[in-house]
Amino acid sequence: MLPQELPVSPGEWPRSVGPLTLSLPDPAGIDAVLRWRNDPSVTQWLIQTRVDPESLKQEWLSSLTIPSQHVVIARLGDEVVASGSLWIVDGMGQVHGDPEAYSNREAGIDYLVDPRFRGRGFASLIAQTMLGLAFDELHLRRVAAGCFADNLASRRILEKSGMRLEQYGVRDSWHADHGWLDGCTYAMLAEEWASPQA
Repeated sequence: MLPQELPVSPGEWPRSVGPLTLSLPDPAGIDAVLRWRNDPSVTQWLIQTRVDPESLKQEWLSSLTIPSQHVVIARLGDEVVASGSLWIVDGMGQVHGDPEAYSNREAGIDYLVDPRFRGRGFASLIAQTMLGLAFDELHLRRVAAGCFADNLASRRILEKSGMRLEQYGVRDSWHADHGWLDGCTYAMLAEEWASPQA
């Protein structure tokens, strides 16, 4: 699949996922995310601990026209409670072969939840939606997600979503407060994906 073949914002949006309404980014939704995005309780386990508000707004609004970038904002009623992202990358391998075999065939995913709404399964719903987007709508072959090994909540979300622990790195991830920590990579292949039943 070559870059020009990737759909921009595939599927119908907004869409309901459990109690949440997931929609594409808009200025008001991004502003709502930015009210908690740089909170230390959110950034504790993130690689990018602080974001510039204007840069994030520009990046997320640009994702509406970039086929390799997909961002969703989750609302519970009128309240913005979470966000999720999917970015498409080339698979690793020899580049002298057929580019369609590895170009734009894989993705990474992430999710963030407003600290006031943690523990309600919203991150799991977003992870499942991102996996469905990757496999059912974008027809990718593999999705991966990384986290610090000590981030047990994120590990549970990825495992609950059906992703397997694919790599455990010993002291491979730098944390500004804790030094070198272990890191995890979870992944799923298209053939391992089964769409959740309604």
